[in-house]
Amino acid sequence: MLIVGRIGKPHGIRGEVTVEVRTDEPETRFAPGMVLRTMPGANAGRGAPPPAAGSGAPAGPGVPFQVPDELTVEVARRHQGRMLVVFEGVLDRDVAEALRGTLLAVDSADVAPPEDPEEFHDHQLVGLAVVTTEGERLGEVARIDHAPASDLLVLRRPEGRTALIPFVKAIVPEVDLAGGRVVVDPPGGLLDL
Repeated sequence: MLIVGRIGKPHGIRGEVTVEVRTDEPETRFAPGMVLRTMPGANAGRGAPPPAAGSGAPAGPGVPFQVPDELTVEVARRHQGRMLVVFEGVLDRDVAEALRGTLLAVDSADVAPPEDPEEFHDHQLVGLAVVTTEGERLGEVARIDHAPASDLLVLRRPEGRTALIPFVKAIVPEVDLAGGRVVVDPPGGLLDL
């Protein structure tokens, strides 16, 4: 699965939500009619009130809201630099609030590989071995964090702890998908943080 966004806070009272976009193609991924898979994220559905009657989700006194396996985009628009999305069946703020933190994904098999040989999808990197330029194995890529300054490779070390490696050419000179490895040249102390 390829994560394309994370649902944020509700916007207004009619079920619209903010979406933290994690794709280079938001117009394609959030086009009306696009079906997105859901994955639990931080706070997804936690402590939310039951949805309003007629919202398409199980309702009733004491019945907690269950995030559906899929959400269909009804409308998406940009507003003050943020993506705002309305999903089919999400009709009010309470249901929108219950979706907060939910990750949105598409099947990675449905995504064409990037045209640029220096560009990679997250799912292509996760699980690759991480080695130094001298060939020393440091661990494997656990996930990619998309930070404001640069993407970060989250390295799972053999002893169980993690380290963050900025995914920039100066520190990651080579990604060898065929060989199943990422070559890094970390500055001193980077892996000790």
